[in-house]
Amino acid sequence: MSAARRPRRTHDFDESDVRVRPSRGSRPRTKTRPDHRDAVAAMVVSKDRGRWGCALKGDPQRRVVAMRARELGRTPVVVGDTVDVVGDLSGRPDTLARIVRVAERRTVLRRTADDTDPYERTVVANAEQLLIVTALADPPPRTGFVERALVAAYVGGVAPVLCLTKSDLADPAEFAAAFADLDVPVLLAGREDPLDPVRALLTGTVTALIGHSGVGKSTLVNRLVPDADRATGVVSGVGKGRHTSTQSVAIPLPGGGWVIDTPGVRSFGLAHISPEDVLGAFADLDAAAEDCPRGCTHLGPPADPECAFDTLEGHTRRRASAVRSLLAALGTNDAWARDPGQ
Repeated sequence: MSAARRPRRTHDFDESDVRVRPSRGSRPRTKTRPDHRDAVAAMVVSKDRGRWGCALKGDPQRRVVAMRARELGRTPVVVGDTVDVVGDLSGRPDTLARIVRVAERRTVLRRTADDTDPYERTVVANAEQLLIVTALADPPPRTGFVERALVAAYVGGVAPVLCLTKSDLADPAEFAAAFADLDVPVLLAGREDPLDPVRALLTGTVTALIGHSGVGKSTLVNRLVPDADRATGVVSGVGKGRHTSTQSVAIPLPGGGWVIDTPGVRSFGLAHISPEDVLGAFADLDAAAEDCPRGCTHLGPPADPECAFDTLEGHTRRRASAVRSLLAALGTNDAWARDPGQ
């Protein structure tokens, strides 16, 4: 046999002769990704076990059920998010669209389970107002909860509004006075109170409702939107309400805008918020804090005898005093959760 036709021996091969067939996982992927130019903007109005209800922009009465697209991975999607959806947008039963993009959030309301839990839970996104619903009696009002909700609203860029229910059972003046120096709007929503002021403030905006179980959030929603048919409950003999809203849901208002009814809370942790975050929401006090000594907690004497807040005058000083209450609330979650009189 001639040398030209002799079979090549194993040691005659080198790495240039090796041809590895790529497996499915190692094959080069195309750099071209779908741009989803046909995607339609929508607002997330509900969430349930990996499925999101979305109201299409320009047609809020038409709802589609969507899943999160694979390319989004674990990107969180919550009620209030603005998203882009593709697929079957007919809204017919048993159809499913896909969420392919989540827009940057303008505002966000977050909380933790308690002050030792580092995991942040996003309650709602893109709300313009936070309606803090508090009963004046049955269950008794809790200043600590309102202070914590105010902190979360200020830090998240949401305008807070205090809404007092069951005003037929107690005088609202004393409780409302505790927050007067923060210039927080106060609305009455008792059974005998007209809802025109509430409607006027909510119409045309996205407003989230938050409050303890049993304070009347769902009752208020049903008065604002009779067709909403939100479940309502009663307060137990120990002064605690039971959960009737188990998932956040956005409901369109008859005159435009949305209300987002959230589940009742029994604890409102602020582990993700620092005193600097709170002061950052008050430009005038944030500037005054620059004159404080290093390490000042801004709580005043005896802890901070040289705090610059004590040199302020008039309304600004009263405002600083109110903000000190918010700063103090950062460390008092357990106290108000245990004591219904707080």
